[in-house]
Amino acid sequence: MSRRGDGAKRKKGGESWFQILLWFVLALLIPLSRDLPSLLKGVSMSLLGIAAIVAIIIMFLSSAIKIVREYERGVIFRLGRLVGAKGPGLFFIIPIVDKMVKVDLRTITLDVPPQEVITRDNVPVHVNAVVYFRVMNPTDAVVQVMDFIEATRQISMTTLRSVLGKVELDEILSEREKLNQELQRIIDEHTDPWGIKVITVEIKDVKIPQEMQRAIARQAEAERERRSKIINAEGELQAAEKLRQAAEIMQRSPGALQLRYLQTLSEIATENATTVVFPVPIDLFSALRGMGASEPRE
Repeated sequence: MSRRGDGAKRKKGGESWFQILLWFVLALLIPLSRDLPSLLKGVSMSLLGIAAIVAIIIMFLSSAIKIVREYERGVIFRLGRLVGAKGPGLFFIIPIVDKMVKVDLRTITLDVPPQEVITRDNVPVHVNAVVYFRVMNPTDAVVQVMDFIEATRQISMTTLRSVLGKVELDEILSEREKLNQELQRIIDEHTDPWGIKVITVEIKDVKIPQEMQRAIARQAEAERERRSKIINAEGELQAAEKLRQAAEIMQRSPGALQLRYLQTLSEIATENATTVVFPVPIDLFSALRGMGASEPRE
C-alpha cells in the first residue's frame, strides 16, 4: 500500500508540474501572438507561414486539453505505461506522449442471444437472458481485458448454458428467481478481476418444442382433473359426515323426524304443484293408535 501511495504522489506531482509548465507556455504565447506582426516585420515570411504556426498552436492546445463527462473516465497511458484514470471535468495531457481511452461508467444493458440448452431431463430448450452491469474500476476494464463488453457477453452465454444444463425443465419454468441469482453470482465472480460489477441477470424467454408443449398441456389437464376429483370427494365426505351427525341427533330425538317431515311438506306446498304425494310415516300412526288406546272408555 505504501508503494502505491508513493507512486500516486509522484504521478500527481508530475502532473502538477506539467500543468504549471503548460500554463507558463500559454502565458508566453498569448503576448507573443499580439506582437507577432511587429516581430515579423523584418522577416520575409508570408501569411501562409503565419497561418501554419497558428494552426500548429491550435492543434497542440486541442490535443492537450481533454474534457470528460460526469459519467466517463479517461484512462491515461504515457509512453505506453499506465498513468491512471482522470475525470470528470477538464484536464491536460502531453500531446503525442499521452494517449487517453474513455470508459463509460453507466449501467450497460447486455442482451444475451438465445442459447440452445439440453436440460438434465434431456429436453432441448432455447433460452435468452439480459445482463445489467457497470464498470467500477476503469483502469482494470481497459488493462485486464481487451473488450470488456464482448468478454462479458461471452462469459454470460457460457454460464447460461452451464447452469441451465444442470437443472430440469420444471425448475427452469418455476424457479427463475433462484436461477437468476445463481447466474448473477457466477458471472460476477468471473468479471470481478476486470473491474466489472454485475448488478442483475434475468432470464427473458424459454422456448420449448411443440411436442413438449403438448405433453405439458396434457399433464396440466390431468393435474386439474385430479384436483377436481379430489375436491368432489372431499365435498362428498364432508356432506356424509354432516348427514351422519344429523341422523344421530334425530335418533336421539324421535320428534325431530316428524318436524322434518312437516317442514318438507311446507316447502313443497309453496311450489306451483297441483298434486302433492307425501308419504306419511308409520310412526305417526303408531303414535295416534297409542293415544286412542290410552283414552278411557265410557
